Amino acid sequence: MNRLWVRISLTFVGIVIFLIMIPLMITISMRNFDVAGSPEGIPVIEEDAANSHLVRPQERFAGISGKELVAELVRFIVVITLIGTTVGILSTRGLIAPLNKLADAATAIGDKDLSQRVEVRGSDEIKTVALAFNEMASQLEQGETLRNNLLNDIAHELRTPLSVIQGNLRAILDDVYELDKAEIARLYDQTRHLSHLIDDLRELAQAEARQLPLHIADVEIVPWVQDLAAIFQPIVEQKNIDLRVEILGQDPIIRADRERLTQVLHNLLNNAIQHTPTGGTITIQVEQRPERCYARISDTGEGIAPDHLPHVFDRFYRADPARSRETGGTGLGLAISRAIVESQNGELNVQSAGIGKGSEFILQLPISKATIPAPVAA
Repeated sequence: MNRLWVRISLTFVGIVIFLIMIPLMITISMRNFDVAGSPEGIPVIEEDAANSHLVRPQERFAGISGKELVAELVRFIVVITLIGTTVGILSTRGLIAPLNKLADAATAIGDKDLSQRVEVRGSDEIKTVALAFNEMASQLEQGETLRNNLLNDIAHELRTPLSVIQGNLRAILDDVYELDKAEIARLYDQTRHLSHLIDDLRELAQAEARQLPLHIADVEIVPWVQDLAAIFQPIVEQKNIDLRVEILGQDPIIRADRERLTQVLHNLLNNAIQHTPTGGTITIQVEQRPERCYARISDTGEGIAPDHLPHVFDRFYRADPARSRETGGTGLGLAISRAIVESQNGELNVQSAGIGKGSEFILQLPISKATIPAPVAA
C-alpha cells in the first residue's frame, strides 16, 4: 500500500465511484419519493417525448422491485470499479515509470557510474526533475574528471623533481658525480620547487574551501596600486616595458584583505611581464562603478587563443606547453589568484582578442559601504 502508483490508483478509483454514486443516489431517492407519493402542490409528472402524453414516475419504475434495483446498482458499481482500476493502474504506471528509471539511475550514480542519464519525458514536474538530475550527474562527472586530472597533474609535477633528486643522489652514491656545493645547490633547488608546489596546493585548497584566513578591511586602492607599480618598476625597466597606472573617476575604497590582494596582483603582474615582449606596455586601470571596483591589468603581449581562454584559471594549466616549470612556475598562480578573489566576494576574469593581441585580466571587488553615495532624496 506504500507504493505511489497503488495510492494514486486507489484515489482515482475512489473518485470515479464517488462521482458515479451521486447520480445513482439521486435516482434512488427520486424513486422512493415517487413511490411514497408526492406532496400536495408538487406535480410528479414528466413529458414522454415519444407518446406526447404525461407519465407518472410511479408507472415508469412500477415493474422494478427494490431488490432488482439494488442488484443492478451493484453490478454497475463493479463494472465501474473494474474500469476505474484498469484506467488508474495504466495511467499511474505510466506516471511512475520515469521515477523508477530515475531511482535506478540514482542508484547507479551511487555506485560510481557517473555516466548515467535519464530520458526527459512525462509531466512538466517529472521533466524538471529529470533535467535537474542530468545536470547534477554532468557536474559530478565533470568534477570527478577534474579530480582525476588534478591527481595526475600533482603526481606528474611531483615526479619530475623527485626523479631529479633520486637520479643525482644515485649518481653521487655511484661516484658518477662528486658531492660538491654545485651539486648540492641543484638538489636544494629541486627541494625548494617541491616545497613551493606543496604550499601552493595547500593554499589553493584552503581558498577554494573558503577556509583561507582573511583580514578584511577598508583598502584605499589607488595608493596601494601605485605602490605595487613602483615595486615592479625596476623589473619592467630591465625589459624595456612601459608600466602605466590609470585612475578613472574617483579614488575607491574597497573591502578586502590587503596582503592577499597584493599576492593576487603580484601574480597578475608577473604573468603580464612574462608574456609581454621588449618594448611592450602593461596598464593597470582602476575604475569605480556602483558597489564594485574594477582593476584591469592589460598588456600588449602574446595574447591567448580563444580555445585556451576557458582554461586559463585551471590548475597546472600552461597556454604554452613548451614553457618549463622553471620559467612557467607551478601552473597554480592564476588558479590561486581566482580562488583568493572569490573568497573575498570578488571576481577575476580574462579576455583576449587572440594570439599576438595582448590580454586583459579584470579584477572586481566590492566597494566599502562608507564610499557608496547615499541615494538623493526626492
